[in-house]
Amino acid sequence: MKIIIIIFLSLLLSFSAYANNRLNGFNKWLFENGHTEYVEKGESELCKDEPIGSVVWYYNNCDQAKYKNNLKIKFYNGWLPEETEKPNFGTLLFELYKFTYSPYRDKPTADVYEVKPSKKPYKFKSKLKEDKYIDKQLEKTALISYLRFEDNKITIDKFTPEDRFGKFINQDTKLRSMSVGKTMASYVAGHAICGGYIDSINSRLNDWPLIENTLYYDQKLFDLLNMQAGDEKYVWSSDFLLGSSFQEGADGNTKDISQYITYFKNSKKGKSEFNYSAFATQLILNYVLFKTGDDFEKILEKTFNEKAKIKDSVIFWKVKNSSKERGNANIMFYATRYDYLRIAKAMLDDWQKDTCVGKYLKTIFENRISKDNDKKRQRGDRTQWNFASGYAGQFQTHYKGISKKRAVMGMHGRSGQHIVIDFERSRIVVTNALYEDFNYKKIVYDPIKKGK
Repeated sequence: MKIIIIIFLSLLLSFSAYANNRLNGFNKWLFENGHTEYVEKGESELCKDEPIGSVVWYYNNCDQAKYKNNLKIKFYNGWLPEETEKPNFGTLLFELYKFTYSPYRDKPTADVYEVKPSKKPYKFKSKLKEDKYIDKQLEKTALISYLRFEDNKITIDKFTPEDRFGKFINQDTKLRSMSVGKTMASYVAGHAICGGYIDSINSRLNDWPLIENTLYYDQKLFDLLNMQAGDEKYVWSSDFLLGSSFQEGADGNTKDISQYITYFKNSKKGKSEFNYSAFATQLILNYVLFKTGDDFEKILEKTFNEKAKIKDSVIFWKVKNSSKERGNANIMFYATRYDYLRIAKAMLDDWQKDTCVGKYLKTIFENRISKDNDKKRQRGDRTQWNFASGYAGQFQTHYKGISKKRAVMGMHGRSGQHIVIDFERSRIVVTNALYEDFNYKKIVYDPIKKGK
Protein backbone atom coordinates (compact mmCIF):
# COMPACT_ATOMS: atom_id res chain seq x y z
CA MET A 1 0.00 0.00 0.00
CA LYS A 2 2.84 2.41 0.84
CA ILE A 3 4.43 1.74 -2.54
CA ILE A 4 1.12 2.46 -4.31
CA ILE A 5 0.74 5.73 -2.37
CA ILE A 6 4.30 6.76 -3.21
CA ILE A 7 3.76 6.03 -6.92
CA PHE A 8 0.46 7.94 -6.88
CA LEU A 9 2.03 10.96 -5.18
CA SER A 10 4.99 10.97 -7.56
CA LEU A 11 2.63 10.90 -10.54
CA LEU A 12 0.54 13.66 -9.01
CA LEU A 13 3.60 15.84 -8.40
CA SER A 14 4.90 15.12 -11.89
CA PHE A 15 1.58 16.15 -13.43
CA SER A 16 1.47 19.27 -11.24
CA ALA A 17 4.96 20.30 -12.35
CA TYR A 18 4.06 19.60 -15.98
CA ALA A 19 0.88 21.67 -15.75
CA ASN A 20 2.65 24.56 -14.00
CA ASN A 21 5.47 24.65 -16.55
CA ARG A 22 3.03 24.58 -19.42
CA LEU A 23 0.82 27.21 -17.80
CA ASN A 24 3.77 29.55 -17.25
CA GLY A 25 4.73 29.26 -20.91
CA PHE A 26 1.11 29.75 -21.95
CA ASN A 27 0.71 32.89 -19.82
CA LYS A 28 3.98 34.34 -21.10
CA TRP A 29 2.91 33.63 -24.69
CA LEU A 30 -0.43 35.40 -24.13
CA PHE A 31 1.24 38.45 -22.59
CA GLU A 32 4.07 38.80 -25.09
CA ASN A 33 1.64 38.55 -28.00
CA GLY A 34 -0.53 41.32 -26.70
CA HIS A 35 -3.47 39.29 -25.38
CA THR A 36 -3.56 41.25 -22.16
CA GLU A 37 -7.34 40.91 -21.85
CA TYR A 38 -6.60 37.36 -20.65
CA VAL A 39 -3.39 37.77 -18.63
CA GLU A 40 -1.51 40.25 -16.48
CA LYS A 41 2.10 40.48 -15.41
CA GLY A 42 2.89 40.83 -11.75
CA GLU A 43 5.42 40.33 -9.00
CA SER A 44 5.08 38.43 -5.74
CA GLU A 45 5.26 40.33 -2.45
CA LEU A 46 8.26 38.24 -1.42
CA CYS A 47 10.18 39.29 -4.52
CA LYS A 48 9.37 42.92 -3.92
CA ASP A 49 10.89 42.86 -0.45
CA GLU A 50 13.83 40.53 -1.13
CA PRO A 51 17.20 42.02 -2.25
CA ILE A 52 17.84 41.38 -5.94
CA GLY A 53 20.33 38.60 -6.45
CA SER A 54 20.05 37.06 -2.98
CA VAL A 55 19.83 33.29 -2.49
CA VAL A 56 16.17 33.58 -1.46
CA TRP A 57 15.47 35.82 -4.47
CA TYR A 58 16.82 33.19 -6.89
CA TYR A 59 15.27 30.31 -4.95
CA ASN A 60 11.81 31.80 -5.44
CA ASN A 61 12.45 32.43 -9.16
CA CYS A 62 12.25 36.17 -8.70
CA ASP A 63 14.43 36.54 -11.79
CA GLN A 64 11.51 35.21 -13.84
CA ALA A 65 8.42 37.20 -14.72
CA LYS A 66 5.16 36.15 -13.04
CA TYR A 67 1.95 36.02 -15.00
CA LYS A 68 -1.65 35.29 -14.08
CA ASN A 69 -4.52 34.62 -16.48
CA ASN A 70 -8.25 35.06 -15.90
CA LEU A 71 -9.27 31.99 -17.91
CA LYS A 72 -11.04 28.94 -16.57
CA ILE A 73 -8.83 26.08 -17.73
CA LYS A 74 -9.37 22.42 -17.00
CA PHE A 75 -6.04 20.59 -17.05
CA TYR A 76 -5.44 17.06 -18.28
CA ASN A 77 -2.33 14.92 -18.22
CA GLY A 78 -1.84 15.01 -21.98
CA TRP A 79 -4.41 15.97 -24.60
CA LEU A 80 -8.10 16.58 -24.03
CA PRO A 81 -9.82 13.21 -23.63
CA GLU A 82 -11.64 12.31 -26.84
CA GLU A 83 -14.92 11.81 -25.01
CA THR A 84 -15.34 14.50 -22.36
CA GLU A 85 -17.68 17.32 -21.46
CA LYS A 86 -17.66 20.16 -23.96
CA PRO A 87 -14.49 22.17 -23.22
CA ASN A 88 -14.81 25.87 -22.45
CA PHE A 89 -12.92 28.60 -24.32
CA GLY A 90 -10.02 28.77 -21.85
CA THR A 91 -9.39 25.02 -22.00
CA LEU A 92 -9.50 25.09 -25.80
CA LEU A 93 -7.17 28.09 -25.96
CA PHE A 94 -4.66 26.25 -23.77
CA GLU A 95 -5.00 23.28 -26.14
CA LEU A 96 -4.33 25.58 -29.09
CA TYR A 97 -1.13 26.72 -27.41
CA LYS A 98 -0.03 23.10 -26.94
CA PHE A 99 -0.92 22.35 -30.57
CA THR A 100 0.90 25.24 -32.18
CA TYR A 101 3.07 27.36 -29.93
CA SER A 102 4.77 25.06 -27.44
CA PRO A 103 8.59 24.77 -27.55
CA TYR A 104 8.16 21.35 -29.14
CA ARG A 105 6.32 22.94 -32.05
CA ASP A 106 8.87 25.71 -32.60
CA LYS A 107 11.99 23.56 -32.57
CA PRO A 108 14.94 24.87 -34.55
CA THR A 109 15.61 23.24 -37.90
CA ALA A 110 18.21 20.95 -36.32
CA ASP A 111 15.39 19.18 -34.46
CA VAL A 112 13.01 18.66 -37.36
CA TYR A 113 13.06 17.21 -40.83
CA GLU A 114 11.94 20.30 -42.72
CA VAL A 115 10.90 20.49 -46.36
CA LYS A 116 11.30 23.97 -47.81
CA PRO A 117 8.52 25.64 -49.82
CA SER A 118 8.28 25.04 -53.54
CA LYS A 119 9.57 27.81 -55.77
CA LYS A 120 6.33 27.46 -57.73
CA PRO A 121 3.65 26.47 -55.19
CA TYR A 122 0.41 25.09 -56.52
CA LYS A 123 -2.18 27.85 -56.99
CA PHE A 124 -5.75 26.86 -56.28
CA LYS A 125 -8.67 28.04 -58.32
CA SER A 126 -11.70 29.05 -56.31
CA LYS A 127 -15.42 29.26 -56.84
CA LEU A 128 -16.55 30.01 -53.32
CA LYS A 129 -20.03 29.62 -51.96
CA GLU A 130 -21.47 30.52 -48.59
CA ASP A 131 -22.34 27.98 -45.93
CA LYS A 132 -23.89 29.48 -42.81
CA TYR A 133 -23.91 26.15 -41.01
CA ILE A 134 -20.11 25.87 -41.20
CA ASP A 135 -19.88 29.49 -40.02
CA LYS A 136 -21.88 28.50 -36.93
CA GLN A 137 -19.67 25.45 -36.37
CA LEU A 138 -16.59 27.69 -36.38
CA GLU A 139 -18.26 30.10 -33.96
CA LYS A 140 -19.57 27.51 -31.49
CA THR A 141 -17.20 24.51 -31.64
CA ALA A 142 -13.48 23.74 -31.56
CA LEU A 143 -13.28 23.66 -35.37
CA ILE A 144 -10.62 26.11 -36.58
CA SER A 145 -10.37 25.46 -40.33
CA TYR A 146 -12.56 24.00 -43.06
CA LEU A 147 -11.71 23.51 -46.74
CA ARG A 148 -13.81 21.80 -49.41
CA PHE A 149 -12.42 21.01 -52.87
CA GLU A 150 -14.69 19.98 -55.77
CA ASP A 151 -14.47 20.11 -59.57
CA ASN A 152 -10.80 21.11 -59.32
CA LYS A 153 -11.67 24.22 -57.27
CA ILE A 154 -11.95 25.29 -53.64
CA THR A 155 -15.67 25.74 -53.10
CA ILE A 156 -15.73 26.43 -49.35
CA ASP A 157 -12.91 28.14 -47.46
CA LYS A 158 -13.66 28.94 -43.82
CA PHE A 159 -11.37 29.90 -40.95
CA THR A 160 -11.91 30.49 -37.24
CA PRO A 161 -13.22 34.06 -36.72
CA GLU A 162 -11.20 36.79 -35.06
CA ASP A 163 -13.37 36.75 -31.94
CA ARG A 164 -12.86 32.99 -31.56
CA PHE A 165 -9.30 31.76 -32.27
CA GLY A 166 -8.47 33.96 -35.27
CA LYS A 167 -6.54 36.42 -33.14
CA PHE A 168 -4.12 33.65 -32.06
CA ILE A 169 -3.42 31.93 -35.41
CA ASN A 170 -3.51 32.85 -39.08
CA GLN A 171 -3.49 31.25 -42.51
CA ASP A 172 0.28 30.64 -42.29
CA THR A 173 0.22 28.88 -38.92
CA LYS A 174 1.51 25.33 -39.12
CA LEU A 175 -1.16 23.05 -37.69
CA ARG A 176 -0.47 19.80 -35.90
CA SER A 177 -1.43 16.64 -37.80
CA MET A 178 -1.90 14.20 -34.92
CA SER A 179 -2.54 10.79 -36.57
CA VAL A 180 -2.92 12.34 -40.01
CA GLY A 181 0.88 12.14 -39.82
CA LYS A 182 0.51 8.36 -40.16
CA THR A 183 -0.87 8.78 -43.67
CA MET A 184 1.86 11.28 -44.52
CA ALA A 185 4.41 8.61 -43.58
CA SER A 186 2.63 6.13 -45.86
CA TYR A 187 2.72 8.61 -48.74
CA VAL A 188 6.45 9.08 -48.19
CA ALA A 189 6.88 5.28 -48.20
CA GLY A 190 5.13 5.18 -51.58
CA HIS A 191 7.65 7.66 -52.97
CA ALA A 192 10.53 5.60 -51.54
CA ILE A 193 9.19 2.51 -53.32
CA CYS A 194 8.76 4.41 -56.57
CA GLY A 195 12.27 5.82 -56.15
CA GLY A 196 13.71 2.30 -56.08
CA TYR A 197 14.85 2.40 -52.45
CA ILE A 198 12.35 -0.29 -51.39
CA ASP A 199 11.28 -3.07 -53.76
CA SER A 200 7.56 -3.12 -52.96
CA ILE A 201 4.98 -3.13 -50.18
CA ASN A 202 5.73 -6.86 -49.86
CA SER A 203 9.41 -6.30 -49.08
CA ARG A 204 10.45 -7.98 -45.85
CA LEU A 205 12.09 -6.07 -43.07
CA ASN A 206 14.99 -8.51 -42.76
CA ASP A 207 17.82 -6.13 -43.60
CA TRP A 208 17.37 -3.66 -40.71
CA PRO A 209 19.67 -4.62 -37.81
CA LEU A 210 17.86 -2.26 -35.44
CA ILE A 211 14.82 -4.55 -35.21
CA GLU A 212 16.54 -7.94 -35.12
CA ASN A 213 15.29 -10.38 -32.49
CA THR A 214 11.85 -8.74 -32.36
CA LEU A 215 8.46 -9.69 -33.75
CA TYR A 216 8.86 -7.05 -36.49
CA TYR A 217 11.93 -8.60 -38.07
CA ASP A 218 11.29 -10.32 -41.43
CA GLN A 219 7.71 -9.06 -41.60
CA LYS A 220 6.35 -7.59 -44.81
CA LEU A 221 6.24 -3.80 -44.96
CA PHE A 222 2.57 -4.14 -45.83
CA ASP A 223 1.86 -5.87 -42.50
CA LEU A 224 2.92 -2.66 -40.80
CA LEU A 225 1.11 -0.42 -43.28
CA ASN A 226 -2.14 -2.26 -42.54
CA MET A 227 -1.51 -2.45 -38.78
CA GLN A 228 -1.39 -6.27 -38.88
CA ALA A 229 2.02 -6.89 -37.34
CA GLY A 230 0.73 -9.24 -34.63
CA ASP A 231 1.88 -6.92 -31.85
CA GLU A 232 -1.40 -6.61 -29.93
CA LYS A 233 0.17 -8.06 -26.77
CA TYR A 234 2.82 -5.35 -26.71
CA VAL A 235 1.40 -2.09 -28.07
CA TRP A 236 -1.95 -0.42 -28.73
CA SER A 237 -2.72 3.10 -29.89
CA SER A 238 -0.10 5.31 -28.19
CA ASP A 239 0.72 2.95 -25.35
CA PHE A 240 3.18 0.17 -24.76
CA LEU A 241 1.36 -2.50 -22.81
CA LEU A 242 4.46 -3.54 -20.90
CA GLY A 243 4.94 -0.36 -18.93
CA SER A 244 5.59 2.79 -20.92
CA SER A 245 3.76 5.39 -22.95
CA PHE A 246 4.70 5.95 -26.56
CA GLN A 247 3.03 9.33 -26.58
CA GLU A 248 4.69 10.49 -23.35
CA GLY A 249 2.16 13.22 -22.73
CA ALA A 250 1.29 16.10 -25.01
CA ASP A 251 4.90 17.02 -25.65
CA GLY A 252 5.45 14.13 -28.00
CA ASN A 253 8.08 11.45 -28.31
CA THR A 254 11.54 11.84 -26.84
CA LYS A 255 12.93 8.41 -27.69
CA ASP A 256 14.19 7.00 -30.96
CA ILE A 257 13.56 3.54 -32.41
CA SER A 258 16.70 2.09 -30.82
CA GLN A 259 15.32 2.99 -27.38
CA TYR A 260 11.71 1.94 -27.97
CA ILE A 261 12.62 -1.35 -29.62
CA THR A 262 14.01 -2.63 -26.32
CA TYR A 263 10.38 -3.23 -25.27
CA PHE A 264 10.14 -5.81 -28.06
CA LYS A 265 13.34 -7.82 -27.58
CA ASN A 266 12.57 -11.56 -27.82
CA SER A 267 8.94 -10.74 -28.65
CA LYS A 268 6.91 -13.17 -30.72
CA LYS A 269 4.40 -12.31 -33.41
CA GLY A 270 0.77 -12.91 -32.49
CA LYS A 271 -2.34 -13.13 -34.64
CA SER A 272 -2.23 -10.96 -37.76
CA GLU A 273 -5.29 -8.89 -36.90
CA PHE A 274 -5.85 -5.15 -37.07
CA ASN A 275 -4.13 -3.44 -34.14
CA TYR A 276 -3.91 0.34 -34.48
CA SER A 277 -0.73 1.81 -33.02
CA ALA A 278 1.59 4.76 -33.44
CA PHE A 279 4.67 2.57 -33.16
CA ALA A 280 3.96 0.63 -36.36
CA THR A 281 3.99 3.89 -38.30
CA GLN A 282 7.17 5.01 -36.54
CA LEU A 283 8.78 1.83 -37.82
CA ILE A 284 7.53 2.49 -41.36
CA LEU A 285 8.94 6.02 -41.49
CA ASN A 286 12.24 4.97 -39.95
CA TYR A 287 12.54 1.98 -42.28
CA VAL A 288 12.26 4.49 -45.14
CA LEU A 289 14.93 6.54 -43.35
CA PHE A 290 17.15 3.44 -43.10
CA LYS A 291 16.67 2.43 -46.74
CA THR A 292 17.14 5.91 -48.21
CA GLY A 293 20.04 6.92 -45.95
CA ASP A 294 21.50 10.23 -47.05
CA ASP A 295 18.68 10.59 -49.59
CA PHE A 296 15.90 10.70 -46.96
CA GLU A 297 15.55 14.45 -47.26
CA LYS A 298 15.44 14.09 -51.06
CA ILE A 299 12.48 11.72 -50.75
CA LEU A 300 10.70 14.19 -48.46
CA GLU A 301 11.44 16.96 -50.94
CA LYS A 302 10.16 14.82 -53.82
CA THR A 303 6.95 14.10 -51.89
CA PHE A 304 6.06 17.54 -50.61
CA ASN A 305 8.09 20.15 -52.48
CA GLU A 306 8.04 18.74 -56.02
CA LYS A 307 4.83 16.69 -55.98
CA ALA A 308 2.52 18.65 -53.66
CA LYS A 309 4.13 22.02 -54.48
CA ILE A 310 3.74 23.34 -50.93
CA LYS A 311 3.65 27.10 -50.33
CA ASP A 312 5.14 26.97 -46.81
CA SER A 313 7.56 24.54 -45.24
CA VAL A 314 6.29 21.29 -43.72
CA ILE A 315 8.01 19.30 -40.98
CA PHE A 316 8.29 15.91 -39.38
CA TRP A 317 9.68 15.93 -35.86
CA LYS A 318 13.16 14.60 -35.27
CA VAL A 319 14.16 13.00 -31.95
CA LYS A 320 16.61 15.34 -30.28
CA ASN A 321 20.21 14.20 -29.61
CA SER A 322 19.77 11.11 -31.77
CA SER A 323 20.82 10.03 -35.27
CA LYS A 324 19.45 8.47 -38.43
CA GLU A 325 21.17 5.22 -37.54
CA ARG A 326 19.20 5.07 -34.29
CA GLY A 327 15.90 5.84 -36.04
CA ASN A 328 15.30 9.49 -35.14
CA ALA A 329 12.38 10.31 -37.48
CA ASN A 330 9.07 11.03 -35.79
CA ILE A 331 5.66 10.83 -37.46
CA MET A 332 4.31 14.07 -35.94
CA PHE A 333 3.76 16.29 -38.96
CA TYR A 334 2.98 20.00 -39.34
CA ALA A 335 1.68 21.97 -42.32
CA THR A 336 -0.51 24.99 -43.00
CA ARG A 337 -4.19 24.46 -43.76
CA TYR A 338 -3.73 25.09 -47.49
CA ASP A 339 -0.68 22.82 -47.69
CA TYR A 340 -2.71 19.96 -46.21
CA LEU A 341 -5.08 20.49 -49.13
CA ARG A 342 -2.15 20.68 -51.57
CA ILE A 343 -0.89 17.31 -50.33
CA ALA A 344 -4.36 15.78 -50.65
CA LYS A 345 -4.64 17.23 -54.17
CA ALA A 346 -1.27 15.63 -55.04
CA MET A 347 -2.62 12.25 -53.87
CA LEU A 348 -5.73 12.77 -55.98
CA ASP A 349 -3.59 13.61 -59.02
CA ASP A 350 -1.37 10.56 -58.45
CA TRP A 351 -4.43 8.33 -58.40
CA GLN A 352 -6.16 9.82 -61.43
CA LYS A 353 -3.00 10.06 -63.55
CA ASP A 354 -2.03 6.51 -62.57
CA THR A 355 1.52 7.51 -61.63
CA CYS A 356 3.80 5.07 -59.83
CA VAL A 357 2.67 6.53 -56.48
CA GLY A 358 -0.90 6.40 -57.77
CA LYS A 359 -0.45 2.67 -58.37
CA TYR A 360 0.87 2.40 -54.79
CA LEU A 361 -2.30 4.08 -53.48
CA LYS A 362 -4.49 1.81 -55.61
CA THR A 363 -2.62 -1.28 -54.41
CA ILE A 364 -3.11 -0.49 -50.74
CA PHE A 365 -6.78 0.29 -51.43
CA GLU A 366 -7.24 -3.04 -53.20
CA ASN A 367 -5.73 -4.79 -50.18
CA ARG A 368 -7.79 -2.94 -47.56
CA ILE A 369 -8.94 -4.80 -44.46
CA SER A 370 -11.75 -4.59 -41.92
CA LYS A 371 -11.40 -2.89 -38.52
CA ASP A 372 -14.26 -4.97 -37.09
CA ASN A 373 -12.06 -6.66 -34.48
CA ASP A 374 -11.18 -3.25 -33.03
CA LYS A 375 -14.47 -2.65 -31.18
CA LYS A 376 -12.61 -1.52 -28.05
CA ARG A 377 -11.67 1.71 -29.82
CA GLN A 378 -15.22 2.89 -30.47
CA ARG A 379 -15.39 6.60 -29.61
CA GLY A 380 -18.95 7.73 -30.24
CA ASP A 381 -20.98 8.08 -33.42
CA ARG A 382 -19.66 11.45 -34.51
CA THR A 383 -16.05 10.52 -35.22
CA GLN A 384 -14.58 9.39 -38.49
CA TRP A 385 -13.15 6.32 -36.78
CA ASN A 386 -16.61 4.79 -36.56
CA PHE A 387 -17.79 6.06 -39.92
CA ALA A 388 -14.94 4.14 -41.57
CA SER A 389 -14.91 0.41 -40.83
CA GLY A 390 -11.92 -0.44 -43.03
CA TYR A 391 -8.22 0.34 -43.22
CA ALA A 392 -5.82 0.59 -46.17
CA GLY A 393 -2.13 1.33 -45.68
CA GLN A 394 -2.62 4.11 -43.06
CA PHE A 395 -5.86 5.38 -44.65
CA GLN A 396 -9.43 4.94 -43.35
CA THR A 397 -11.84 3.18 -45.76
CA HIS A 398 -15.25 1.43 -45.96
CA TYR A 399 -17.36 4.47 -45.06
CA LYS A 400 -20.91 3.75 -43.95
CA GLY A 401 -23.41 4.14 -46.76
CA ILE A 402 -20.71 4.30 -49.44
CA SER A 403 -19.91 1.29 -51.59
CA LYS A 404 -16.75 -0.49 -50.43
CA LYS A 405 -15.64 -0.54 -54.06
CA ARG A 406 -15.81 3.25 -54.34
CA ALA A 407 -12.35 4.70 -53.82
CA VAL A 408 -12.91 6.93 -50.79
CA MET A 409 -9.99 7.09 -48.36
CA GLY A 410 -9.50 9.31 -45.35
CA MET A 411 -6.98 10.47 -42.81
CA HIS A 412 -8.04 10.70 -39.19
CA GLY A 413 -6.24 12.52 -36.38
CA ARG A 414 -7.09 13.10 -32.77
CA SER A 415 -9.21 16.14 -31.91
CA GLY A 416 -10.79 16.47 -35.35
CA GLN A 417 -7.99 16.49 -37.91
CA HIS A 418 -9.58 15.03 -41.05
CA ILE A 419 -8.67 14.76 -44.71
CA VAL A 420 -11.08 12.68 -46.80
CA ILE A 421 -10.58 12.10 -50.53
CA ASP A 422 -13.04 10.69 -53.05
CA PHE A 423 -10.63 9.61 -55.78
CA GLU A 424 -13.39 8.79 -58.26
CA ARG A 425 -15.46 11.96 -57.91
CA SER A 426 -12.59 14.39 -57.21
CA ARG A 427 -13.79 15.60 -53.82
CA ILE A 428 -11.66 16.56 -50.82
CA VAL A 429 -12.64 17.86 -47.39
CA VAL A 430 -10.02 19.05 -44.87
CA THR A 431 -10.71 20.02 -41.26
CA ASN A 432 -8.44 21.15 -38.46
CA ALA A 433 -9.74 21.42 -34.92
CA LEU A 434 -8.83 21.48 -31.23
CA TYR A 435 -11.53 19.03 -30.18
CA GLU A 436 -14.03 16.98 -32.17
CA ASP A 437 -17.30 18.53 -31.08
CA PHE A 438 -18.32 19.65 -34.57
CA ASN A 439 -20.83 17.80 -36.75
CA TYR A 440 -18.55 15.45 -38.67
CA LYS A 441 -21.41 13.80 -40.52
CA LYS A 442 -22.87 17.01 -41.87
CA ILE A 443 -19.72 18.91 -42.84
CA VAL A 444 -17.29 16.11 -43.78
CA TYR A 445 -19.09 12.83 -44.48
CA ASP A 446 -22.16 14.14 -46.32
CA PRO A 447 -20.21 16.40 -48.75
CA ILE A 448 -17.98 13.45 -49.66
CA LYS A 449 -20.89 11.04 -50.06
CA LYS A 450 -23.36 13.38 -51.79
CA GLY A 451 -21.23 16.16 -53.24
CA LYS A 452 -23.02 19.43 -53.94
